[in-house]
Amino acid sequence: MVKRKIEKEIKIVQKGDTVLREQAQVVPLAEIKTAKIQKIIANMKTALKSQLDGVAIAAPQIGVPLRIFIVSRRVEIITKGLENLSAEETDKLIDPVYINPEIKKVSRLKKQLDEGCLSVRYLYGQVERAEKATVTAYDENGKKFTKGGSGLLAQIFQHETDHLNGILFIDKAKNIKEVLPEVAKS
Repeated sequence: MVKRKIEKEIKIVQKGDTVLREQAQVVPLAEIKTAKIQKIIANMKTALKSQLDGVAIAAPQIGVPLRIFIVSRRVEIITKGLENLSAEETDKLIDPVYINPEIKKVSRLKKQLDEGCLSVRYLYGQVERAEKATVTAYDENGKKFTKGGSGLLAQIFQHETDHLNGILFIDKAKNIKEVLPEVAKS
């Protein structure tokens, strides 16, 4: 008999919830390795994994006003064309954690990009974002790092940082449309 780990569903808060409009608080560096912060990170990963179309999540999206976001391993799979990895190989990829992230640099070149949000279901629109962005942050072990990204990753850095500043993509988006998920046909 195979035992499966049953993960508790973590609720993703929706627009209208005041936590999404708050300025998220800095995580004191001494607290990064505490059980409390590690549990928040675990809950964020669970919530993100539960969403088939999710590529990142910020702590306010699970009701926690802290400056943390996580990028799904799906982003690496998408951007590096790794769709043919086995489940075992995919499990070896990580979901990078960004604690107290700061965007240090963005390119002057901007692009209108399609965007949606796990906390603004099922609205989509176009947001002007820099094509490249560089972020400094701390990982879940408290180690400082710098990461640059272009395309989808740069878009995620900007979208998630907006969340930490109480901004939703619909505040900036043009051509907002509701696109309901297709219902599976039997």
